[in-house]
Amino acid sequence: MPTDQPTPEPDPEPVDAPLPTPAPYDREAVPAGAPAPGREGTHEREGAPAHDPAENPFLGLLAAGAAAEEYERPVLRARAEGADAGRLAALERAKLLALRVRTELEGRRRREAELSALYATAHDLAGLRDLDAVLRAIVRRARSLLGTEVAYLTLHDPAAGDTYMRVTDGSVSARFQQLRLGMGEGLGGLVAQTARPYVTDSYFHDERFRHTRTIDSGVHDEGLVAILGVPLMLGSGVIGVLFAADRRERVFERGQIALLAAHAAHAAVAIDTANLLAETRKTLTELEAANEIIGDRSSVIERASDIHDRLTELVLRGGGVQDVADAVAEVLHGEVEFTEPGRAPAAALDRSRADGHAVRDGAEWVAAVGAGGEVLGALVLRGHPALDPVDQRTLERAAMVTSLLLLARRTAGEAEQRVRGELLDDLLNAADRDPRLLGERAARVGADLDAPHIVLAARIDGSAPAHAAPISDDGPAPGPDAHPHGTDRRRLWSAASHLAATRHGLAAVRDGGAVLLLPLGPDDDPAHTAREIAARLGAALHLPVTVGASAPVPAPAARPAAVADAYAEARRCREALRVLGRAGQGAAAADFGFLGLLLADTRDVDGFVHRTLGVVSDYDARRGTELLRTLGAYFACGMSPARTKDALHVHVNTVAQRLERVSRLLGPDWQTPARALEIQLALRLHQLSSAVARDTGA
Repeated sequence: MPTDQPTPEPDPEPVDAPLPTPAPYDREAVPAGAPAPGREGTHEREGAPAHDPAENPFLGLLAAGAAAEEYERPVLRARAEGADAGRLAALERAKLLALRVRTELEGRRRREAELSALYATAHDLAGLRDLDAVLRAIVRRARSLLGTEVAYLTLHDPAAGDTYMRVTDGSVSARFQQLRLGMGEGLGGLVAQTARPYVTDSYFHDERFRHTRTIDSGVHDEGLVAILGVPLMLGSGVIGVLFAADRRERVFERGQIALLAAHAAHAAVAIDTANLLAETRKTLTELEAANEIIGDRSSVIERASDIHDRLTELVLRGGGVQDVADAVAEVLHGEVEFTEPGRAPAAALDRSRADGHAVRDGAEWVAAVGAGGEVLGALVLRGHPALDPVDQRTLERAAMVTSLLLLARRTAGEAEQRVRGELLDDLLNAADRDPRLLGERAARVGADLDAPHIVLAARIDGSAPAHAAPISDDGPAPGPDAHPHGTDRRRLWSAASHLAATRHGLAAVRDGGAVLLLPLGPDDDPAHTAREIAARLGAALHLPVTVGASAPVPAPAARPAAVADAYAEARRCREALRVLGRAGQGAAAADFGFLGLLLADTRDVDGFVHRTLGVVSDYDARRGTELLRTLGAYFACGMSPARTKDALHVHVNTVAQRLERVSRLLGPDWQTPARALEIQLALRLHQLSSAVARDTGA
């Protein structure tokens, strides 16, 4: 059984070396022992006259196109009539000469028929335009020209470096129709490798080429025995192999090999022509599509030109951001809104800023508005989920114009920001300023210093030195490592000033960071405000910003000294966040539990006790229970329920029920070390305040 591993064998030879030269006449028509006729026979006629009457019968047979056996009858007839030896020898010579002429005539007629068929094939191939139709016609004609049972064609695969079965005619095996032949594998691989025709009378007994299990299995399934393969050449390259094959042993003569090779030459040209036509059609199709796209884009380009003119006019006449948004919305037929950095989709805003292009976010398009690495906001397009490149570029250009307008507005407002900064500096540095003058200066920049405010201390995370400077009311001494990089500090001040202006507050640069004085509404909370400001400044700068907030300052203009105290408290909260590993967040003293008592200037003991134990004391007041007393005894007894029940003179189940109620009120983590410490401190302060109240009669 053949295997994939070839056995050592002599180098194969092409068909033009081993194939025997076919005789130019019908071998069966020549009797045994008769000399083979050749061209030299015309010189061996021993003086017979060219017009010997004995040749006339054979001329008639030639003219009538008689069969080869008919040429024996004149000799047999003369022998029967008793002709002499000379007469019989002359007839034999004439017979052989006539048979030679007959063979030549038949060869010429056969070659004429083959050439006619070849020309007809070339004509038919020239009229085909589709590559598949060309390939099918090539294989059908090859089978017809050589009269074989099967014909097939393989094409070269440059990527894989082998040939694959492309078209078959007369094939019945699916495995055979899916064969791939590597270079040098099988008869076809040898033809593709050497670019020369090869023929085998018996495929499985031919050792001139390398047999593989896959190829041999396919050939066996098809039942092929005799195979002729010729290369399909374009220039000096092989593009495939054309085959003619029979399911029985057969000798392919040289004329048939030459015929199939000539057919393959025409076929290669036809394949190349069909490929060129296919490429031409593809190019024409692409050109038509491009022309359609150009036509479709003409209206888009007109819209882009229109929006360019309108945006230019807006800038020249001093239009605002909303004017730009309205103009783009009208051109793009959607809703366009400018949003602040904290209100835009964060992920989409980051991608747009990084890519420099508008990006899709669900059904919206987001274009970052920024300058110098700072994000000023975003243009958000709604109601237009699909944008072509020109419309997308229009939105991006509008974002750029918006950036220019915001920068121009910022430049115009820098003077106002400096005024706001100077006013806040005076509040922090000069406690003896005239409250009336401070109020008037604040009114000129739109701030109301008679309303409650909070002070916030902001700093970019990572800007502090590795060894934190001591915290004091005056702040750490400035040094090269104590402040953010100059560019980041300017960006922080710019973002803080913009935020303060939008909220009718004040902002200034101080101690390597920024300080803000913002109005506090009746429902506002300092801790929540600190977290919000940290998030917004961080989003604007794309850097973590830590923010500490003070307790509310009732009327900054009336009590300028309270502003400085509030700033010191805000700074302590900010530094506490960094020490506790919460850099990049915002918090007020109330967020630190009992540590807030140390950070806050007001020392709000009652507030701390209420935040820690208020739910328990309120429950006792409503239900008349003794949960606070039980908690105190529980901690005093080392958190032992058994000793607690002795101290309270109750059953241990009662202690367990009360502690279970405490867990529901304070949360399941109330016995963790950190919470337990706060609860114990709150219990002590509660007991102390209750004792003081009893002693003073309050």
